[in-house]
Amino acid sequence: MDIAVLRNRLTLGIQQGFIGYVASLGAVLVASVLIALIETRWHLANISMLYLTAVLATATWFGRGPAVLASVAAFLCFDWFFVEPRFTLTVADPEEWVALLLFLAAAVITGQLAAGQRRRAQEARQREREAVVLYDVVRTMAEPNLEEALRGVARRLRGELGVAAVAIEAGAGEGRRIREADGDPSALRLADAAPTISWRTLGPAAIPGPDHPGRGGRWVRVVPSRLPGLPRHELSDRLHLIPVEIQGRRVGTVYLVREAGGPDLRPQDNRLLLAVAAQLGHAIERDRLRGEATETEVLRRTDELKTALLNAVSHDLRTPLASIIASAGSLRQSDVTWTEQDRREFAEAIEQQAQRLNRIVGNLLDLSRIEAGNLRPAWDWYDLGALIDDVLGRLRPVTEGRDVVLDVPDDVPPIPLDYVEIDQVLSNLIENAAKYTPAGGEIRIAVHCTVEEVQISVADRGPGLPISALERVFDPFFRVNGTGRKADSTHPSGTGLGLAVARGLVAAHSGRIWAENRRDGGAIFTFALPLQEPVGPGTLAAEGVA
Repeated sequence: MDIAVLRNRLTLGIQQGFIGYVASLGAVLVASVLIALIETRWHLANISMLYLTAVLATATWFGRGPAVLASVAAFLCFDWFFVEPRFTLTVADPEEWVALLLFLAAAVITGQLAAGQRRRAQEARQREREAVVLYDVVRTMAEPNLEEALRGVARRLRGELGVAAVAIEAGAGEGRRIREADGDPSALRLADAAPTISWRTLGPAAIPGPDHPGRGGRWVRVVPSRLPGLPRHELSDRLHLIPVEIQGRRVGTVYLVREAGGPDLRPQDNRLLLAVAAQLGHAIERDRLRGEATETEVLRRTDELKTALLNAVSHDLRTPLASIIASAGSLRQSDVTWTEQDRREFAEAIEQQAQRLNRIVGNLLDLSRIEAGNLRPAWDWYDLGALIDDVLGRLRPVTEGRDVVLDVPDDVPPIPLDYVEIDQVLSNLIENAAKYTPAGGEIRIAVHCTVEEVQISVADRGPGLPISALERVFDPFFRVNGTGRKADSTHPSGTGLGLAVARGLVAAHSGRIWAENRRDGGAIFTFALPLQEPVGPGTLAAEGVA
């Protein structure tokens, strides 16, 4: 044990013991005065029992040593002042010796019993304190956010131990490092200077067994080998370090900084600090395992995405390529005389399949940007009605043979959005509606404004969606089977990417998208965009926009 710590504890023990012994003599003096006052009027045979009250009070408040002193002092005072002959320690009647000795024995035994009860009560309070603090630490560390949990534990420890500052550092090596603290800034600067000044570290305690309970560790002073020119009086005894370990591996550190001139940590605090450090180690390890599980899940989903992407490349990309190669090869045949109509059909087939291939590749690229989190809308204010007209004009060949009904109120305000991305969302929804709407069927595009958002819906006259597919229809590469939603010869089946890309683009605009079935047949796909200005990356510049 450090000499300074031993000296402080010895001084404190002497002070507390001196107060207890003085108080015991004072209690005996008060009892003697009371007995003298009573003896002036009444003569009671068992008046000496009042001394037992003083002994019990001393044992209860100050422990075994002062209680024994009070017992002996009571014995001597009663013999000196109240036993004949008075003011001498001799006793005239031999029977009085028996009474005095029995009184002394009763006083000592009573004091010992009271002191034992006091010690057990103190131990019970200490166990309760440890249990409450550990419960609070465990409950706080259940917080999923490790930074907030460590901050709460630091605040709880500082309040419980009465120190100037507590800092908790989690992580070691090349992993993520987190440092949370609570307390006086000047004391925290002392914790930051730990590598350059001396400190005390709490060593591990012996493992508890059936024959002995758990005990606190031992504080060991650590002095750096090279001190950067600090004067000797600035080498602080206030800094305490508690290593946080799990399975023999250090995963963090708890820094305690005592108040300047304040009392040292008590021995019973050591066991509490070791228990808290153990709980912190388990919590930090859980956070690490949770992070590894998340990374594993991300890798698993990425692998699934790659597998689905390979499937799409192997089938959905090869189909239009095969059509393009076949049509181009037919046009190059010199031994066949093609009519102008045949050549026009080959050219149209090549164009259609090339456009389909372009849409597939574009959706794949958009999906990869969404999965990587690199999607940043280029915000600006646009007229939603004009945007819908542009999309319908460009998709006129896709919607040919369908009755397109447009319902856009005249009072729709300008909307903050990325023109290209919302154009892609509308294009994917309209192409999806055209794919499942039979020739002569209706495609309805409607806009509805609320106080906080604008909703754009695209409804088709297809077979609708099963209830189980309403939530999964926006997943990448998900296709609905067994519902009758089949493509015709003009619009072949897709890759299951269009709706997934639409969801990602809408989410990048802080919006939402959902699907539902129409009561009279068909499906409705609706997405909502906020009307307020966006906040964060890509926020609109103040260019006089009201």
